Amino acid sequence: MVESASWLTPALVRVTLRGDGLAGFAAPDCTDTYVNVAIPPADAPYGPVFVPAEAREQHPAELWPARRRYTVRRWDPADGRLTLDFVVHGDDGVGGPWAAAAAPGDVLVFEGPGGGYRPDPDADWHLMLGDESALPAVAASLEAVPPGRRVVVRMVCDGPEHEIELSCPGDLDLAWLHRTGTEDADLLPRAVAALDFPAGRVHAFVHGEADEIRAVRRHLLAERGLARSDMSCSPYWRRTMTDEAWRRVKRDYVAQMDADVTTDVA
Repeated sequence: MVESASWLTPALVRVTLRGDGLAGFAAPDCTDTYVNVAIPPADAPYGPVFVPAEAREQHPAELWPARRRYTVRRWDPADGRLTLDFVVHGDDGVGGPWAAAAAPGDVLVFEGPGGGYRPDPDADWHLMLGDESALPAVAASLEAVPPGRRVVVRMVCDGPEHEIELSCPGDLDLAWLHRTGTEDADLLPRAVAALDFPAGRVHAFVHGEADEIRAVRRHLLAERGLARSDMSCSPYWRRTMTDEAWRRVKRDYVAQMDADVTTDVA
């Protein structure tokens, strides 16, 4: 159940959940822990509490809940409080509009959690790259970096008002890259190509817009010599597509992305 909802930036809403429905929630030891939220259409004849699989079995497709994945910003097991951050682009999508209108007492149904990344404490330094969609995972990951460890972060956003404070016990090198409406797809790849990499093994987290992430991944593998095992990479969304269209082609896109560089560079 929603405890509170607040705007962090003009496009980022923080929703805090608490209640009996979180009993038994067990987050994995990951900083990119996620849940799959299920948001029913406005005219759904079920809810607000429901089992997503049953809703799909018992109703036609147009009444199925929309399934979206969101990263957990923070889970406090002692307090039973779960925090999720939602990117909002007006009325586009499903999760953003829900979060923009969320109020205390509202119900959010989700399945999970899952996850797969945590900053490797044995890495010599860390590289974290993305945009607003990756902010919850990057923020949580920065808090888990060993004290004093070098961390290079480059984040894309719409302007200074979209930046948030990020804290880290490590040696943080943070730069925000602001979109201008022209050549935005090249912002992150250019910034990464211009970096002077510190010595030693890097552990990288690269999540965000599909074409940007694909270009950065190709650069890191083919030109910087990163091993695949030292990088977490995921295209969350694609600039040229609606959310629904992207979900339909994402699996094939990821397969094509994986084939860009077929072997690790020695």
